[in-house]
Amino acid sequence: MTLRQTFRLYPTESQKTKLFYARSLHQLLYNACLAHRRYEWKVNRKSVDYLEQQNILPAYKECWPEYKGLYSTSLQATVKRVDLAYNSFLKGLRKFPRFKSIRDYSGWTYPSTSGWKANSNGKHGILVLNDLKIQIKMRGKAKHWGKPSTLTVVYKPRLNQWFASITVKVDVPEPKYGSESDLSYESVVAYDLGTETAITTFDGSEFNEIENQRFTRTLEPLLKAAGKDKRRKRAPNRKQRVKPSSRWKKANRRESQIKRKIGNQRKDWQHKVTSDLASRYDIGVTEKLNTKGMTRKAKKGSKHKKQKAGLNKSILDVGFGSLNKMLSYKIKLKGGIVLQLPTKQLKPSQRCPKCGKVHKDWANLSNRYHVCDECGFRLSRDKTSSMVMYNAALGNQPGYGNDLDKRGFSSSTLKASKYTGSMSAARSS
Repeated sequence: MTLRQTFRLYPTESQKTKLFYARSLHQLLYNACLAHRRYEWKVNRKSVDYLEQQNILPAYKECWPEYKGLYSTSLQATVKRVDLAYNSFLKGLRKFPRFKSIRDYSGWTYPSTSGWKANSNGKHGILVLNDLKIQIKMRGKAKHWGKPSTLTVVYKPRLNQWFASITVKVDVPEPKYGSESDLSYESVVAYDLGTETAITTFDGSEFNEIENQRFTRTLEPLLKAAGKDKRRKRAPNRKQRVKPSSRWKKANRRESQIKRKIGNQRKDWQHKVTSDLASRYDIGVTEKLNTKGMTRKAKKGSKHKKQKAGLNKSILDVGFGSLNKMLSYKIKLKGGIVLQLPTKQLKPSQRCPKCGKVHKDWANLSNRYHVCDECGFRLSRDKTSSMVMYNAALGNQPGYGNDLDKRGFSSSTLKASKYTGSMSAARSS
């Protein structure tokens, strides 16, 4: 399993000069590759691929001798970044690639272990960059450390700080089940993500509701005041060649600090919640969520634009996607799995956990308490969803069946999928 660990770098003044110079060279190379592709298409109607630009690098070094001091693999990674930007554009995922100014270019990557070395055991250490001939102090503590594989050197202008983002390969125990497993099948938890209550869990015996902290809404008055203050200052305008005033820069820094605080608070809370769940349970069960689709803007002419905007803000404030990713890799690190059940087939927010009847009127978000007209079962919306997912994972949900393989579920581990079709049978072994 590959994990990314981030350390803060503390370079000296002379080391900073070398880092800034290397960053500017990579930024110029990025723009040169982009200009090359644009020119070939505009003049010759020719598409330039990554391999062609990579093969030009030796000649490029001859024309620009300053690039001879940089490692070839790091230059190739910069060329690859242009190729990835074009591929994303052609797939319709992003806009057309644009030239990057130095302030928008964060850093560069070493895609292999050559050219650098991290002298660390996961807690602080020294980062050695062979091409720049410098050794930089780095501080940070990785919870899981392994064999380093790639390095990305990142500069954040607003913080005026350098960081090293290192990917490490961590050994993960192979998931085993039944009599061969050290894991307990009693420690299965189903969790439902929401906005009124951030996480609602059910482990077969009791429910647990984790409160939505609403980080954005808590600091929203300060954020609005900072934004209003910034709008009163002279903002930059590239077309009219107007530079920002010093007061605008100060107000912009203040607004960025508040946004950064919101993000840090949310990330800290997510790590604490997911670490607690991963420490107590070996198998996690949830539903597949299309967060990107859930947070789309309301359609033109819709009467509920404000309501949709508020819902989008609440979903992003909880962070559905990052919560699922964190919990998935933390459970996987201990040899467990996370099952993602298909929402459209299971319908956890519309299905009765007792009799299995699907109630279409339960899909309305305003319906927060469910009462089944078939069997009389009654429970809150979020608790009902988590209970349905728990029953479905164990093969005990009426009206859904117990063969998960045929119902399009996905797992955090590929090898685990063949075992999860009959979870209840494995549990009893």
